[in-house]
Amino acid sequence: MSLKQKLQDDLKTSMKNKDVVRKSVVTLVRAAIKQIEVDNRVELGDDEVVDVVSKQMKQRRDSLVEFQKAGRQDLIDQTEAEIEVLKEYLPQQLSDEELQEIVKTTISEVGATSMKDMGKIMSAIQPKVKGRADGKRVNELVRTNLK
Repeated sequence: MSLKQKLQDDLKTSMKNKDVVRKSVVTLVRAAIKQIEVDNRVELGDDEVVDVVSKQMKQRRDSLVEFQKAGRQDLIDQTEAEIEVLKEYLPQQLSDEELQEIVKTTISEVGATSMKDMGKIMSAIQPKVKGRADGKRVNELVRTNLK
């Protein structure tokens, strides 16, 4: 079953079960997918759908930081619930150990020695961790390993 079909099925199920959070998250993801398909006149495959879900996840994580600064527990709870729903549509996330190993390997493959090589490293790592790790986390690990 394709990811788009799973989203469609989950939307129906969430409506039947009156699961408001899941319904709104799935609706937003499906709308984002539809927007890209219409704008670019393409049919998105699972890889592209994962990109859309990853982008939605990043937006939620960024919002979460702002809500925490503002002390808005109601919005924090809602956003965390939305993040949990989005995780279901992403591939299994890499553990810190696995991510650390990929970062070290890529740094040696690229022959990076300083922060000037950051762009080269990140562009080499992204295809390896696509949808399976947060870009901010990858960036932090690269910085740590380059020092």
